[in-house]
Amino acid sequence: MSGTLYLVATPIGNLGDFSPRAAETLEAVDFIAAEDTRVSVKLLNHFQIKKPLVSYHEHNHVSAGQSILDRLLGGESCALVTDAGTPAISDPGEDLVRLCGDHGVEVVSIPGCCAAVNALAVSGLPTGRFTFEGFLTVNKKSRRAHLESLREEERTMIFHEAPHKLRATLADLLAVFGPERRISLCRELTKLHEETWRTTLGEAAEHYAQWDPKGEYVLVLEGAPPRTAAAVTVDEGVRQVRALVEGGMRLKDAAREVSAHTGLSKNELYAAALER
Repeated sequence: MSGTLYLVATPIGNLGDFSPRAAETLEAVDFIAAEDTRVSVKLLNHFQIKKPLVSYHEHNHVSAGQSILDRLLGGESCALVTDAGTPAISDPGEDLVRLCGDHGVEVVSIPGCCAAVNALAVSGLPTGRFTFEGFLTVNKKSRRAHLESLREEERTMIFHEAPHKLRATLADLLAVFGPERRISLCRELTKLHEETWRTTLGEAAEHYAQWDPKGEYVLVLEGAPPRTAAAVTVDEGVRQVRALVEGGMRLKDAAREVSAHTGLSKNELYAAALER
C-alpha cells in the first residue's frame, strides 16, 4: 500500500503561525521534501523535529519528483514544504501533486499561511471573487502582454513581487490600468516591519520613484468596473420582437421577453411593433 504526501504550509515570517497539526505531521512522516533544506532545517530545529530532508525545487523537480514518488509507492510518507507558505501554490509542488494523482497516491493538505489570501483579507478591496496571478515574468514584452489580457478583468487581482522588480511592475500596471485604479501594497506580511498601504496606482508609482522598495510584496489590484450592456434602441428592440413573432411567439409574449433582456418598455415595444 502506498504512503501519503502531506502538503504542509509553513510560516511566511512569524514562527508562531506554525500550527500544532503541522508540527505533528512533520514529526510523523518518514521524510520531508524541502524547497531549500538550509531554510527548512531552521524551522525543524526551532520545533525540535528531526527528520531526513531531501531537496525538491524548480531546478530538480523532475528527477526529485520521481524519486519521491518511488518512495511513496514503496509505503513511505512524505511532507512537502516550501521556504514559506503553502506548497503547490505558484510552486513546482503542483507537479508532484499531479504525479501522485496519476499514480493513485493520496495527497493531504495541512492548511496554514498563504501570503496571497492574507494580503487580500487586509486589502480593503472586494474579496468575493479574485484571481491569483503570482509572479509576473521578467520579460517586459511578455509582462505587458499578460497585463493587457487582464485589462477588462473585473475580479480583484493578486500579484507577488520582489523589491528589485517593484518599480518596473508598477510602471506597467500604471500604463495598462491607469492612475486611478486602486491598489493595496502589502509588504513583509507577518514580519516585524509588516505594512499595508492602500492607495492608487498613480500615487504608488510616484512614491516608489523616490523611495527604494524593501522587503517582499503582495500587490492586490482592484478589478475593472462591471461592463454594462450596450443600449438597445427601440428600432432594434422591435426587430427582435418581430423575429420572435415570425418564429411563432405571440406579440405580447415577444414584447415581454425582449423587454426583459434589453430594459426597454414592454408597452412601448408592443405598440411600436403593432404600428409597424
